[in-house]
Amino acid sequence: MIARLKGTVESIDDGSAVIDVNGVGYLVSASSRTLRDLATGGPATLLVETMVREDAIALYGFLETAERDWFRILTTVQGVGARVALSILSTLSPDEIARAIATGDRASLSRPPGVGPKLAARLATELKDKAAAFGVTPGPARASDKAGPAAAASVNEDAVSALVNLGYRRVEAFGAIARVTQRLGPDAQLDAMIRAGLQELAR
Repeated sequence: MIARLKGTVESIDDGSAVIDVNGVGYLVSASSRTLRDLATGGPATLLVETMVREDAIALYGFLETAERDWFRILTTVQGVGARVALSILSTLSPDEIARAIATGDRASLSRPPGVGPKLAARLATELKDKAAAFGVTPGPARASDKAGPAAAASVNEDAVSALVNLGYRRVEAFGAIARVTQRLGPDAQLDAMIRAGLQELAR
């Protein structure tokens, strides 16, 4: 399976780019957000999600780990295929997706082409816990919630903020802490989250 491509951008088309790696051109579908940051003839290093179908092998490329992580998360929802996931990522940043889901902002989730009101509602409902894993909560935690999911989300947000203060971009920090939360569990301490997050970002 192809997980990463490093080469030269041979061409950019609507919704895709060809990346030349040692003379082999790989057709990679990507969000408009990713394609905007590529330049024909310039270098590119893309994280790749490989999807194998009966009739084809499709590659989807991302410049940021947070965007790749949300692509994986979005495609777990019924009715969200790769094309719709890229449409969502083209319209909303990973941070905006997380906040829209956490707050139940169905209007924002309905903005991308291919996402109707019913699918937006499904996204908001089914992925709410995923948004919390990215350190985003609907609002301030109440005192009675401190031992529950809100407390874990607060720790995640503190860990994200710590990584941002160390110079990492917020979307990168979101993705790293989301992966750390899945590995360490919701009860992990802040210092452990930060150390594990730094290790994720150093990969």
